[in-house]
Amino acid sequence: MRWLRPLAITALCASIAACSTSPTGRSQLLLLSDSELNEMGRQAFTQYQQKLPTAGQASHRYVQCIADAIVAELPAQQQQLDWQIRVFESEQPNAFALPGGYMGVNTGMLDIATNQDQLASVIGHEIGHVLANHANERASTESATSLGLSVISSTSGMQSAGGQQLMGVLGMGAQYGIVLPFSRAHESEADVIGLDLMAQAGFNPRESVTLWENMQAATGGGAPPEWMSTHPGQGQRIEGLQANMDRALARYEQARSNGRTPNCPRP
Repeated sequence: MRWLRPLAITALCASIAACSTSPTGRSQLLLLSDSELNEMGRQAFTQYQQKLPTAGQASHRYVQCIADAIVAELPAQQQQLDWQIRVFESEQPNAFALPGGYMGVNTGMLDIATNQDQLASVIGHEIGHVLANHANERASTESATSLGLSVISSTSGMQSAGGQQLMGVLGMGAQYGIVLPFSRAHESEADVIGLDLMAQAGFNPRESVTLWENMQAATGGGAPPEWMSTHPGQGQRIEGLQANMDRALARYEQARSNGRTPNCPRP
C-alpha cells in the first residue's frame, strides 16, 4: 500500500498548512514543530553519549574543526542551532544526524575517510539531513499514513508509548545508539546538499567520490553493510555526486579564491 502514501500526503497538504519545500525544491509534509523536534534530538544525543564510548580529544578536535568550517558558511538563522558533533568508538563506518544539529561520527568512518575533504563530505551530508528537515518529514509522513495523527499530540512525554514510537520513525532509536537509516530519497538529497556545503566551505568536492570508492573497496564490492541496506547503492551515490560536481567545483573555486582554505589536522 506504499503507493497510497503520496495520495495521502497530497490530501493532507490540501487540508492543512503543513507543506514546505526542501533546499533542493522537493515538496515536503512537515507536521511537527522545530522546537519539539530539536528537544527530542537533544535528549537522544544525551542518551547516546551516556551509553556509547567516545573517542579521544584529538579525534573530537578533528571532526569539530571540519564541522565548524561548514557551519560557518550557513545562513545566520541556521547557525543558531545547537550544532554539536561527537566521535564514538565503533568499527562500523557510520555517521548520524539528529534534529537540532546534533551529530555523531564513528571511528570506523575515520578509517574510510582518509583526509579532511572526504570527512567533510560525510559531515556535510549529515548537516544536509538537518537542513532539509528529513527527521520531521519522516515522522510526519509515517504519522499521517500509518501511526495516525494522534501520535504527534502525545510526543511531549518522551517516555510515553507515542513518544518512543515516534523516536523510531525519526530514525533515532536511542537504545545503544542504534540509528535507523533515512529513505533513499533523503540520502540522495543529503548527498547533493552536503556536496554544495563542503564546496562552499573550501573542501574539495571531488573527494566525495573518492570516499565512496573507498567504501566500495572496504566492502569488497559485495553487499553493503546492514546499516546501509535502505541507502542508495554506492555506484548510484557516485553517479549522483558526479552529476552535481560541476556546480560544486564552481563553488569550491570561489571559496578558495575568497580565502576559505580549511586546515584540520588529522589525528
